[in-house]
Amino acid sequence: MVDKEKSANKLLEEIIRGIENIKGEDIQQLDLREIENTPCDFFVICSANSNTQVTAIVNSIQKTVSKALQEKPYHTEGLEVAEWVLIDYVNIVVHVFQKQTREFYNIEELWGDAKSTLIASNY
Repeated sequence: MVDKEKSANKLLEEIIRGIENIKGEDIQQLDLREIENTPCDFFVICSANSNTQVTAIVNSIQKTVSKALQEKPYHTEGLEVAEWVLIDYVNIVVHVFQKQTREFYNIEELWGDAKSTLIASNY
């Protein structure tokens, strides 16, 4: 169990590093482990200012994680429009939103029972 938690923490770190490399904003980590019947253990959510930045963040996350951990996502969805891209690393699901799309869907509120951590960002 400790190894699983250690590898999840390392994956979270690399995902966040990938987001920060492209100046993703309002990075939020939701811990879903205490909630029953969740699709994964963690959500990582961030905002971007354009579909170009959404795509750049997604590419940065995938490249950073692949380089550091030799891990590829199980599934990626939404790149065609790039308003909301979901990257599925099985136990961790990343949501990269354009700001207005994030406000509209407000998934932080939807998962309001989750322990939420705002990741400090200088952007």
